[in-house]
Amino acid sequence: MKPDNFPEEIRPFIMPNHQGNLVYRCLGCGKEHSIKNLLYTCPDCGKVLLIHDLNFDLLKKIPGKKWQNIFDYRKMLKIPALKGIYLYHEFIGSVIPLSSIIYLGEGHTPVIEANSLLQEKVGIKFFFKNDGQNPSASFKDRGMASALSYINYLVKEKHLSDVLAVCASTGDTSASAALYAAYMQPHIKSAVLLPYKKVTPQQLSQPLGSGASVFEIPGVFDDCMKIVENLSERYNVALLNSKNAWRILGQESYSYEIAQNFEYDMRNKVIVVPIGNAGNITAVLNGFIKFYETGIIDVMPKIIGVQSKHANPVYNYYSEPDINKRRFIPVNVKPSVAQAAMIGDPVSMPRVIHLVEIYNRIAGKESTSFVEVTEQEIMDWQITANRNGHIACTHGGECLAGLSTAIKNGLVSKTDTAVLDSTAHALKFSGFQDLYFENKFPSEYEILPNKALVNFPVLMHPDDPDKVPAPGKPLTGNDFKIFINRISDEIANILDLKER
Repeated sequence: MKPDNFPEEIRPFIMPNHQGNLVYRCLGCGKEHSIKNLLYTCPDCGKVLLIHDLNFDLLKKIPGKKWQNIFDYRKMLKIPALKGIYLYHEFIGSVIPLSSIIYLGEGHTPVIEANSLLQEKVGIKFFFKNDGQNPSASFKDRGMASALSYINYLVKEKHLSDVLAVCASTGDTSASAALYAAYMQPHIKSAVLLPYKKVTPQQLSQPLGSGASVFEIPGVFDDCMKIVENLSERYNVALLNSKNAWRILGQESYSYEIAQNFEYDMRNKVIVVPIGNAGNITAVLNGFIKFYETGIIDVMPKIIGVQSKHANPVYNYYSEPDINKRRFIPVNVKPSVAQAAMIGDPVSMPRVIHLVEIYNRIAGKESTSFVEVTEQEIMDWQITANRNGHIACTHGGECLAGLSTAIKNGLVSKTDTAVLDSTAHALKFSGFQDLYFENKFPSEYEILPNKALVNFPVLMHPDDPDKVPAPGKPLTGNDFKIFINRISDEIANILDLKER
């Protein structure tokens, strides 16, 4: 739809024209720094940064209802730069011109209601947001579209040249970074660091296929992250982990899409997200805060962060009810099927602490909660979800396990409606399903299969090997008819089919 066809009162706002004034703001010393340089931590105190719009109050001059109409009408545009996360341009990257925006199809992933059987089993109405339907098959594309669009802008403004983008990853970040960097050749090349034998074969194939330099490192993600941080401090590289505040900015689109999907009505809504490096929950919190402050939503939804018992530093921190006694202590992680959450020292923890306080204050009550779940629960719930028509990854299973725990703990009521983050496509983690079905999980995972959830193929093969079709050797005539009838009868017997 062309802008000229929109209602007259909307036309001036359809194309973004907000004059943002973005700066890095340190969560430690509070100092602000120019975005003309790539910064990941404060040059003065070394703490993490968030991006702040000094002109944000200008957005409040537009009534919330009008913002709703702007976004709803803007969604009809055919302009690529505004079809993805930058539909919310004024809230994400208002200094980036549309000509610099990289759009590969990310954002606006479907929100799918669970079927009646699964909702009855869980106990409330809930939805999966299938972020595995992003271009690289994970939610990481939201932040990467933001970070790479910003780098593209700096390259075009000649603030940068010959960029090497680097990241540590448990799989999905590397796939996304390599994909977007490949699209921006020849200006950007990418290198990714992965913990050796700690990513799935499917995830490993993605950065290799995109042409990235891939380095496998002994240890776990936290070790890879320390190396990447060392590289970014000593060499001229662009760090693409969620330590990069532009990543957080892009991932805020997840909140905006949920609000828009539910007609901006956040009453009795619960958003459940898994926590790894804590960038995702940071973005979700900040996104809803921005929409609330501009009147686009008038209620803050509950936010529930979920961690596995094998990697639970954030849960441990908030388990202490006395705020004055809380101390963040990194943990040594154990193997987890929720690989992206297998992080013992999340980079964005200071952001979480900062934003949870703001979020609860604005909401007027404790609207953020944290739960932990077992590896057994993650796999059981993931497979249960997928047996009910979903494509939930292990992190989607972690969210569903977390929702079940939150209901049992009284954090979620029967009248609430939950939205669960299935962060990646289920096919990325199909190896874990195989281990579950075959009962071959190493003991450290602490997972045993529920026989009711196990599924295997059944080979249908007649006793006579000469009476079986094969490539290049088809059966014909009466032999073929006998084969068809025999196999059909055996299948009908197994499935207990009734003749017509």
